[in-house]
Amino acid sequence: MKEFDFYIVPTPIGNLGDITLRAIEILKYVDLIACEDSRVTQKLLNHFDIRTKCVSYHKYNEKERINQILETLKSGKKMALVSDAGTPLICDPGSVIVKELRQNGFSITSLPGANAVITLLSQVSREDEEFTFIGFLPKTQSKIEEIALKYKHNDFIFYESPNRIIQTLEIIQKVRPDSKCAIGRELTKVFEEIVVDKTENIISHLKNNITKGEFVCLIFRDEKQTDTAGFEEKVKLLQGKGFSAKDISVILSELYGINKNKIYKIAADK
Repeated sequence: MKEFDFYIVPTPIGNLGDITLRAIEILKYVDLIACEDSRVTQKLLNHFDIRTKCVSYHKYNEKERINQILETLKSGKKMALVSDAGTPLICDPGSVIVKELRQNGFSITSLPGANAVITLLSQVSREDEEFTFIGFLPKTQSKIEEIALKYKHNDFIFYESPNRIIQTLEIIQKVRPDSKCAIGRELTKVFEEIVVDKTENIISHLKNNITKGEFVCLIFRDEKQTDTAGFEEKVKLLQGKGFSAKDISVILSELYGINKNKIYKIAADK
């Protein structure tokens, strides 16, 4: 196995059985583990009899820890980075130290593993593979409305807390009353729930059920009922200007809100 100086190690988002054999191996192998909350990480380590020491590394002390981590690695020791759940750097700390390590020539690798976004998307049917990941939405109503309208013709997915999910969906439903969404909560856990429905129906569902657990939410794109039959001339015109089928699909999709794949098929068949 190739050795690295620094390992980015995903941890389970709920079910401890989802940790990989390689993740356990690496966490036992390294000399020190940087973690968000040592109390959370210690439970995981104890469960798998991992005795590696931990050092706190969270969004409030990222810059303070840089020198300590650099000195540890310069001494020849190996380190791993974990978050409380899921993959580090994906809405979790890590970006600051990874940038520093690369600038200082240390070798870094990341293990594949748990991620709530992919866990939801892998069990929700969509028209194609394209989506936009927002992370955590802004807290102001105007900013949420802006995002909801900006991605009106794109699937977009975000994380939300249980005490804000209803309010957030109500804001989105207000500016996009016919929108459809999928929510996932308690993913991989005993009370996992996936609901796919019109946004207004999901709001009602949540109001009638206890909203515990972190949420992952997908807002499906709004599809204009546009007949592609009238687009052949537009495609032909753009092809005459030297645009590729991919460029044409993007341009017409942005202008008319029609699915890119439908336009691409017309352009590719020409």
